[in-house]
Amino acid sequence: MIQEFAIKPEQLAGSKKDYIDALNQFLLQNFSRGGNAVLLIDEAQNLSHTVLEQIRMLSNLETEKEKLIQIVLVGQHELAELLATPSLRQLNERITVRYDLKPLESDDVKGYVEHRLVVAGSRGNVRFTKGALKKIYAYSQGNPRRINAVCDRALLIAYTKEEFIISKKTIVKAIDDFSASIPARHLVLGRTARRVESATIVLLLLVLLVILAGLVGWNFKHHILGLFSVGQKLAVVKPTYNAPMPPKPKHNSASLFLDGKTSLAALFERSDIALKSEDHLGLFSFDLAPEYYVILKKPFRIHLSDSFSLSFPSSRYLFIHKATEDGAIAVDSQDKEQAVTRDFMLKYWDRKVSWVYPYTNKDFPLMKGMNVPEVLKVQEILGEVGYMVNPTGIYDELTFHGVKKFQEDFGLTADGIVGLRTSALLYQMVD
Repeated sequence: MIQEFAIKPEQLAGSKKDYIDALNQFLLQNFSRGGNAVLLIDEAQNLSHTVLEQIRMLSNLETEKEKLIQIVLVGQHELAELLATPSLRQLNERITVRYDLKPLESDDVKGYVEHRLVVAGSRGNVRFTKGALKKIYAYSQGNPRRINAVCDRALLIAYTKEEFIISKKTIVKAIDDFSASIPARHLVLGRTARRVESATIVLLLLVLLVILAGLVGWNFKHHILGLFSVGQKLAVVKPTYNAPMPPKPKHNSASLFLDGKTSLAALFERSDIALKSEDHLGLFSFDLAPEYYVILKKPFRIHLSDSFSLSFPSSRYLFIHKATEDGAIAVDSQDKEQAVTRDFMLKYWDRKVSWVYPYTNKDFPLMKGMNVPEVLKVQEILGEVGYMVNPTGIYDELTFHGVKKFQEDFGLTADGIVGLRTSALLYQMVD
């Protein structure tokens, strides 16, 4: 708490009394300025009796009329049982406001699931059937944590099958997979816990299911797990479930295949970059999996596959002006825009994509310990695309690991240094 409140006592290695005195002095000054200090403790059911008793002692910090600090304990049902023990009676008696969050009702599950999907960036392209929602409630009994877990697994299963409607059958499979990750001796179904004695063959089967589910989840983590987690913001975009499939665009495929000179000219003309006198435009190429096209915010060109280029050796590129929900807007050899489907792009995608990026000779790599405006820009972009960093402007340890993870995910050298190529890739991911 001393660190969280940014308190710097004169003797950091002093006694407990020194720390409490420093905290009390800080709280008095804060109170005199009209401030309200709050100590919020999550997962409080995991605290020991000794720590909880120390928290009770902190509640004694007060003036003649007012408390200097408000303490909020958040925990699961075990917290109430813990506070009810005789040794914590005094702390329990001091709690003036209590709130017990009840499980969701059956009718609330639908709204909860849809809300989580919207927050994660869904545009209505994923739907849970009524049967699926009923099965989710029967399994979870309205517990939000269980709802999250089973929906997360169901979305993973649906992604591997390229399905956008989550059925009851998928939920049943998700529950089976999820239950396989719980020790067989402590399986819980609904509100009733039952002890299950399993034979050796059943245990082996459970282990295999866990391994299989883990491998599938790891391979597709960037595309599906983000729907039910806080950090991840990217979602696979497909046509909405409740609308008729749009007619396939009528385009002249041959005119969309460009040679190097034409595609390069389109890149420079349509990138709409206002250059200063000291700026340069560089062409950068990256190896990206086809599904990443939805996160590319600026014009880019796709290098066509070698099998296609054998038939059309002079036409090696497809120029994309911008991505859309169900495909993209391409530019043909007559500089006219044509709508193309997602499948059309993926058919010719050879992993290599390129775009132009403005830079100057004065640009320098960003690395750990630096405190310059460019660091804040990098932190903001990383946060926008789903990496856990704090926008402080300081290249701290958290930013270093965020950059390394970003580099690993997109096939760059994972050195944690924001050089020219890393900057060029970050540049492409914001409007």
